[in-house]
Amino acid sequence: MDISTLNALTTQVLWAAFIASVLFGAIAQRTHFCTMGAISDIVNMSDWTRMRMWGMAVGVAMIGFYLLAVAGFIDPAKTLYASNRFIWLSALVGGLLFGFGMVLASGCGSKTLVRIGGGNLKSVVVFVVMGVAAFATLKGITAVLRVATVDRVAIDFTSNAALPNWLGSAIGMSNVSAGLILALVLGLGLIIWALLGRDFVRFDNLLAGFGLGALIAAMWWISGHLGYVAEHPDTLQEAFLATNSGRAEALSFVSPVAFTIDWFMFFSDKAKVLTIGIVAVFGVVVGSAIYAIASRSFRWEGFCDAEDTANHLAGAVLMGVGGVTAMGCTVGQGLSGLSTLSATSFVAVAAIVAGAVVALKYQVWRLERSV
Repeated sequence: MDISTLNALTTQVLWAAFIASVLFGAIAQRTHFCTMGAISDIVNMSDWTRMRMWGMAVGVAMIGFYLLAVAGFIDPAKTLYASNRFIWLSALVGGLLFGFGMVLASGCGSKTLVRIGGGNLKSVVVFVVMGVAAFATLKGITAVLRVATVDRVAIDFTSNAALPNWLGSAIGMSNVSAGLILALVLGLGLIIWALLGRDFVRFDNLLAGFGLGALIAAMWWISGHLGYVAEHPDTLQEAFLATNSGRAEALSFVSPVAFTIDWFMFFSDKAKVLTIGIVAVFGVVVGSAIYAIASRSFRWEGFCDAEDTANHLAGAVLMGVGGVTAMGCTVGQGLSGLSTLSATSFVAVAAIVAGAVVALKYQVWRLERSV
């Protein structure tokens, strides 16, 4: 493959990722898909509808990922979440920080982008602060702290720390086949659980569950198959085009926000190129804005007072630090990571939920004290 062909393929990958993320943003805006909102609905109103949306999306993404793997389109061992190290403490601490922060900031990374598309200026501030905090945790002062503390604590396995590998080793089955079995059992279980919810079977709920889950699977195909090159002409090694990690990626919205800010700040530096993560950030905002304008729901919104500002600033910092430490957000670890059945993703998601519940209880306590 010559350079011109490689550049053309990279452009195709970027456009495909952008289109998929535009659809993600439009669907999330229409259906009010939000993990923080789902947890809040349960804690405050005992309403599981949005959590069932989220569960269905995870189930569809799981099944889609392992169908692609069985068909030979992607290799689960070459994804961002595939590692022999089970970084349980990083996932736990980072998840707790992220979960607490997303409540203070009125939504996770993806919801921040969706809200920007809907005219929310508070989310623009959250975007910038979260991105800076995330970049500092990737390469700056909090990165030094992360590497020196929680990242040191891990369990090393001889193979990928994922449920399919453990099941495959136990019963003498290939990891991909074991993954498909688990994906069908867990994924169908989540889909059926969602469908059995009272009054759940409505167009928007099904659109969020099936649509967003399918888009995660589509992103795996885009990065893991369309963008896969067996022998890069410069390095003569395999490569996944337009990815920040050099591995197959799906959607995530913490580190990519940092990379987006970096791309903006050093645009004239030829070494700073567009990646799937960066175009996905743009795509979600664009998709959300298109639907918000078309549905006449676009509204400018700013901070109410100093306390509102402080909460969003603190939440943005916690999301940036926590999201990088946990290797993902509610979409990164929640939808993309769980679709691979990574053990680290399960810990991260559980910690994010726990952190959000604590933050919601904290807000209720603050409110009761002020009365």
